[in-house]
Amino acid sequence: MDRMDRINADGLELKDQVISINRVTKVVKGGKNLSFAALVVVGDQGGIVGFGTGKAKEVPQAIRKAIESAKRNLMRVPLAGSTLPHPMVGKFGAGKVLLKPAVEGTGVIAGGTVRAVMNAVGVSNVLTKCIGSNNPHSVIRATFDALKNMKSPEEVARLRGRTVEDL
Repeated sequence: MDRMDRINADGLELKDQVISINRVTKVVKGGKNLSFAALVVVGDQGGIVGFGTGKAKEVPQAIRKAIESAKRNLMRVPLAGSTLPHPMVGKFGAGKVLLKPAVEGTGVIAGGTVRAVMNAVGVSNVLTKCIGSNNPHSVIRATFDALKNMKSPEEVARLRGRTVEDL
């Protein structure tokens, strides 16, 4: 199955984690309308992960909408055991995220937003660095950009016309 194929969330044991909740207001003629925006990441801790946003008048509804949005936007990430196959830099807006594989026993060296994504993917040994913006929305999109561009050793070997042992 290709990573870009749509993944059905029905048969998966997905765990969700709230990244941020913002109180947002809209100024209208009669005053201010208060609502909440939630950013959530979901994953099965086995290489499938997604994120979503939701907005509602109350926090629980915003979180529920964000979880539904995240389940619609799942993607598959290639893993090399408990780490990533190769280093990668993801970019979105003013934010960049560097993801580097680490040896067994290192743990997840990451800030809050990237740590939540790595835990949802199932990566337990990784080094990360956020460069530029530390806005959670920019960081999570940059992280997903890096994960989307990850290639497994089998995929690299196929693209180069070689076997995995040759690499």
